[in-house]
Amino acid sequence: MTTAIETRVDTVPGMLDAALAARPEAYAVRDVHGRWTYAELDRAADACAEWLARQGVGAGDRVVARLGNSREFLALMFGTLRLGATFVPLNREMKAYHLRHVIDDAQPRVVVADDASTVADVTPLPVWPTALLTQLVDAPGHPRHRGTGIDPDDLALLIYTSGSTSVPKAVMSTHRPVLFAAQAIAARLRYRHDDVVLVAIPLAFDYGLYQVFLSILAGAELVLTEPSAHVGLISTMHRYGVTVVPIVPSLGDMLVRLAARDARPAPPVRMFTNTGAALTGPLIAALRRSFPHAAVYAMFGITECKRVSIAEPDVDLLKPGSCGTPLDGTEVLILDDAGRVQPPGEPGEIVVRGPHVMSGYWRAPDLSRERFRRDPATGRPTLYTGDFGYLDADGHLYFLGRRDDMFKRRGVRLGALEVEAAARDVPGVRDAALLPPTDGHDMVLFAVVEPDSGLDAAGLAHRLGERLEKAKVPADCRLLPELPLTPNGKTDKRRLGTLVPAGQED
Repeated sequence: MTTAIETRVDTVPGMLDAALAARPEAYAVRDVHGRWTYAELDRAADACAEWLARQGVGAGDRVVARLGNSREFLALMFGTLRLGATFVPLNREMKAYHLRHVIDDAQPRVVVADDASTVADVTPLPVWPTALLTQLVDAPGHPRHRGTGIDPDDLALLIYTSGSTSVPKAVMSTHRPVLFAAQAIAARLRYRHDDVVLVAIPLAFDYGLYQVFLSILAGAELVLTEPSAHVGLISTMHRYGVTVVPIVPSLGDMLVRLAARDARPAPPVRMFTNTGAALTGPLIAALRRSFPHAAVYAMFGITECKRVSIAEPDVDLLKPGSCGTPLDGTEVLILDDAGRVQPPGEPGEIVVRGPHVMSGYWRAPDLSRERFRRDPATGRPTLYTGDFGYLDADGHLYFLGRRDDMFKRRGVRLGALEVEAAARDVPGVRDAALLPPTDGHDMVLFAVVEPDSGLDAAGLAHRLGERLEKAKVPADCRLLPELPLTPNGKTDKRRLGTLVPAGQED
């Protein structure tokens, strides 16, 4: 069996240095335009570092990148980090309203975008196009930038996440917890240097971004694709021998549908990983049928500590709904409203301790104090996630939902995930999303059903009544052709909320 690169590094760019030393001529990354070895990625990062330095970028400065899944994304990120500066990846789908806030909040020295015209209206800074990076990395000869003088506690990344706030907030990720999280995840997932990792989710999101770190730690190769090419993903997997595929439910569902229309034997995928939103039981079963040699790894994470838990492969067969056990060297507690530790099986807030807890929110001291604390006894960083769940007697974590998804109805406490899971258990239901009750309306269930199922809204409510207590059955069930998704593949409940007019009583 081939194994990951064995080395000790203490900063994020040190991962690339180690991979370069171990396997310089091995392929590191490919996109639709070409392929780089680790030596070529190293030279491209140096080219970007030299150009950034000429723009005045130095230690502590921010570099905003609004790029798609491309080799230039990696070069710009590592070039930024080698200067001791902070990399700020932004999703290309971010609209001007949020983009204006983010750029004003980050106060970058440099902004780079695939389409400079889409950013020019929200910042007085010059916006450099990605084409410039391509010219830079193709030019011969660049000074070496080895990232010397970077402290592990320097700020490496600002990752903007919306969460429950009205505008995006940035999680401050210093080198030390990023590196710990990447190495701890690598120890569980065991990427290998002969792996080919397909990244069809945006690199601007931390789930996609950490695929870069995991692949480089292993000396593996990344294959980067864009949403516009998703219809050809099965062919891409065959063409490049893809062995590892990180997915969210929408991507997993697409892969199953594409595989059903492809007459070839399954591509050589050995591992699917999942986080962000849990895969349903029927979707996991469909993935196993379509890709019979692949194991499915369930994970639970939050940007504020990257990853909380990882399950052993196919844990759903023994412990349905489990998100696995905490990363090695970390701890998960379940606390009630009074801060008391809950016994196994009892729900409460998920609280995480360990070296993977990030440093807080950028320019948001009050929110940081609320969520990021120190254990009074040990001083260990402690994250109050705002998520609810429970641990079983074996230490497996089960996620129940966000605080906003937990509520009482007719005196019974329940969570949106419980109702959604029951809906997906109904034959013919492909997906479901529940809006909790508000002052204006009772809870509303939106569901996507198979066209030939014969299931209507009334029939769905009846079948839910066979699975749930009466107080947990929505009085209002609505069928949609598809659920709206956020850019990172999660159900967009804010958009669903616009389908329920304020003041409506159900």
